[in-house]
Amino acid sequence: MATTFQTHTLSNGLCIIGEIDPEAHSAAVGFFVRTGARDEPTPLMGVSHFLEHMMFKGTEDIDAETLNKRYDELGARNNAYTSHEVTCFYASVIPEFAPEAIDITARMMRPALREQDFDTEKGVILEEIAMYADNPFWVLYEQTSEAHYGGHPLGHRVLGTKDSITRLTRDQMADYFDHRYTPDETTVALAGNLDFDAACKQIESLCGPWQGASDGATRTAPAREPKRLDLTDARFDRGYLLMLAGAPSAQDDDRYAATLLAQILGSPDNSRLHWALVDQGLAEESQAAYESNDLSGEMLIYASGEPSKLPEIEAVIDRELAGLSDSLSVDDLARMNARFATAFTVSSEKPGDRMQRIGRRWSMLGDYRTLEQELERIRAVDIASIRGLLEAYPSATRTVGTLRPPASA
Repeated sequence: MATTFQTHTLSNGLCIIGEIDPEAHSAAVGFFVRTGARDEPTPLMGVSHFLEHMMFKGTEDIDAETLNKRYDELGARNNAYTSHEVTCFYASVIPEFAPEAIDITARMMRPALREQDFDTEKGVILEEIAMYADNPFWVLYEQTSEAHYGGHPLGHRVLGTKDSITRLTRDQMADYFDHRYTPDETTVALAGNLDFDAACKQIESLCGPWQGASDGATRTAPAREPKRLDLTDARFDRGYLLMLAGAPSAQDDDRYAATLLAQILGSPDNSRLHWALVDQGLAEESQAAYESNDLSGEMLIYASGEPSKLPEIEAVIDRELAGLSDSLSVDDLARMNARFATAFTVSSEKPGDRMQRIGRRWSMLGDYRTLEQELERIRAVDIASIRGLLEAYPSATRTVGTLRPPASA
C-alpha cells in the first residue's frame, strides 16, 4: 500500500499531519511548536530552550521519573530540540506502541513548571552555557551572528546568556509558555505505520481542551550591512575565521540552489574550499553551510588554522568565491544531485526522519511536499540558477569574524 499524506485541524487550531506508511516497521510522533530564539524578547533570551528542558520535569499529575519511565517502557527513541524557529518534542516506537507514545508526549506538552524544578534546571542551563563558552567555534559564531543581525532577534543565542538565564524567573517562563505554546502554533506530525484517524481522535481527546491563541507576534526579515569583528581570547591557541552572508529564505525556492552551492563550495571533502585550504595544508578544517529561516537565510563559511595564516586563509576564500560562478560545471551539479538523492532516499526509509521533514516544513510554511517533489526541485537546479543566486546575494555584504590568541593579534 502506498504512502499517503493526511491532515486534520482541531477546533482550537492545532493541526495534525501524517505521512502514513502501513509497510513501515516503526511509527513516529512529533509536537512542533512554532516558537524559538527569534521569538523571545531580548531580556528573556534562552527561555525557549530552558522551557524545552522543563517539559521533561513532569505535569501536575505525572512526575519526571514516571514520565521518563513510560518512555523507557516503550523502548522509545525520544528527545527534543530548540532552534531559532521551532521547538520540537518527538518519539519513535514500534507500531503497536504508537498510541502510548502519542499519549505521553501530548501530556508532557502541558508541564507543571514547578519552582523547585525551575531553580534546579537553571543550574543545568548555566553549565551548558559555560560548556559552549569553552568551544572556540561557538564563541566566534555567537558574537559574529550578533553583529551580523545587528539587534534583530535572529542574532539571539538559543541557549541565552549567563545574565539572561540568571535573571529569568519562573513566572516569566510561564507567561511565555501561555503566549507561545498555544494550539494554533502547534503542529503534530505523524509518520510511519499507524492509524491516522484513530490518532486524530486520540490527539483531540488529549489536546482538544487546550485553550488560548498566539499573541500575534510577527516575524520580520533582518537588514544587513557589511561588518567585521576581530576577537582575541587567551584560552585558545588556534585561529578561527567565520563569514556570514544573506541567503534565500525558507519561502524562496532558490533555497535549493543555495543548498547545492554550499556543498559545492564547502562540503567536508571534495569541495572547492577543501582542495584550496585543507588539501594545501593552509587550514586544518573548512566548511560552508546554508540554513533557511522564516523570511531570511544564512550562508556560513568557516575555517581554522595557524593564527598567522588567517589573512591568507581569508584571501583564498575570497578567491574561491570570486571564481566560483565561472568555474561551475555540469559535473559539480551531477555529483551533488547524486549525494542529495541518496541522503533524501535513505532518510525517507525512517519514519522518524520523515516526521521531522514534514513537521518542520508545515510549521514554517504550512504546506507539504513529497520526497519525489523535493528531489525534482533539487534536480531542476542548473548552473544559471546558481549564478543568479551568487548575483542576488553578493559576498561583499557579509559579516566577517576572526578569533585568535592575543599574542598573534
